[in-house]
Amino acid sequence: MTSTVRGSQLARLLGHWHALPGRRRSPDYAALAGSVRGLLADGRLPLGVRLPAERELAEALKVSRTTVTAAYRELRESGHLTSRRGAGSWTTLPRGHRVASSGLWTPLDDMDMIDLGCAALAAPAELLPAARAAAEDLPRYLDGAGYHPTGIVELREAIAREYTERGLTTSPEQIMVTNGTQHALDLVLRLTVPAGAGVLVESPTYPNALAALSARRARIATHGLDALGEGWDTDLLLDAIRQTRPRLAYLIPEFQNPTGHLMPAELRERVVATAHASGTDLVVDESFVDLALDGTGMPPPTAVFDRHSRVVCIGGMSKPYWGGMRIGWVRGSAPFVQRLAALRVGVDMASPVLDQLVAVHLLAGANAIVPARRVQLAEQRDALAAALREALPEWRFTLPSGGVTLWAELDGPISSALARAAEEVGVRLAPGPRFGVDGTLERFLRLPFTLPAAELVDAVKRLAAVRYDLDRTTRPQWREPAVFA
Repeated sequence: MTSTVRGSQLARLLGHWHALPGRRRSPDYAALAGSVRGLLADGRLPLGVRLPAERELAEALKVSRTTVTAAYRELRESGHLTSRRGAGSWTTLPRGHRVASSGLWTPLDDMDMIDLGCAALAAPAELLPAARAAAEDLPRYLDGAGYHPTGIVELREAIAREYTERGLTTSPEQIMVTNGTQHALDLVLRLTVPAGAGVLVESPTYPNALAALSARRARIATHGLDALGEGWDTDLLLDAIRQTRPRLAYLIPEFQNPTGHLMPAELRERVVATAHASGTDLVVDESFVDLALDGTGMPPPTAVFDRHSRVVCIGGMSKPYWGGMRIGWVRGSAPFVQRLAALRVGVDMASPVLDQLVAVHLLAGANAIVPARRVQLAEQRDALAAALREALPEWRFTLPSGGVTLWAELDGPISSALARAAEEVGVRLAPGPRFGVDGTLERFLRLPFTLPAAELVDAVKRLAAVRYDLDRTTRPQWREPAVFA
């Protein structure tokens, strides 16, 4: 069944579409069509959703129906809208395009784009030897069926050791191996969050976590982070838990995605105590815990302060190793892991044995791999920061002490407009609203530093030119973009 977005809902998502910088370069209908494409590009408007009738949207936007009719016609011509008499109009994917890893639409032959929408490193050199070693280990498992719902014991033991070395005593029975961190979150939500339950998240936060919560039809409440300050406001965060008493809170305390903030130990302890008193479970995303870049002393794991099995940790191989390593995990109480495994059997049975064996060998070499990744990321972060200070001095940011992303405050609410324009010069961005709820965060932009330094510097130069061009109004013309501009 095709879902429908109402006129008032689409108007709220579009926001101040008519007042964006560079808007005077195009007529109203073109600006409206471009803004709808922008919503599709950053994932706020799903593929296959039915748009409101022309009259309904015109009334919601307080524009003429002619403007909406022309905008819909342009969207049909660019392949972003399909209409059928009597059935309405729904969003579609242009021919010859695909969904990129960032969630944005991109041409199938687009290989020259600098992708700043995806915050992940290329594979380390150690991956290939690890894969060869894993293949040699595989015969030991071939006599069995190959289904291990909680994961092979070798990998669970390796992950448990990692937690124990961080100061959180853990047994293999407390570990469940998943197909990546996102899969881990989805399984935990299936088990703990019934439809309509309240969930608290940070704002901004990881977009795919918001998507997973929306899929569970959760009622999402947010705690706003101080982008350029200390991150979490202790009193506001604790009060949000006490007052809303959510079923679950999803937090990223280690180099928060996208802001890069690191939660202090005192706040971790108080959050756990407050969650217990409020009947709230905590899901702690530890995707970036291995990526401290400046010799930063790491606080103890949040679960260290847990005395009532309220804290569930999730993590994975994607950020310190490689996104193509679809290996993640859940760390919780042993009974919780068993309940999760029983649920998982009805979802995907188990993770691939060969992939798990590769992960075992990579974790065995972590003492060599991870420090090299930290050096690489620190150099790329510093190159990105220097380029921003030189080319875009009006943008403000706090240099993150870890993780893989920099969260920049722009010189105006232009994030979506900038992302659309940047596509034309070969830079893909994930605009600020992707990291929030209901179209907020237009003044912010996430910039990962996972690409080589030269590419990051080149991308910033292109963005600076685009930003300058947004303010120019000397040429009263508008050009149809190749991809969701």
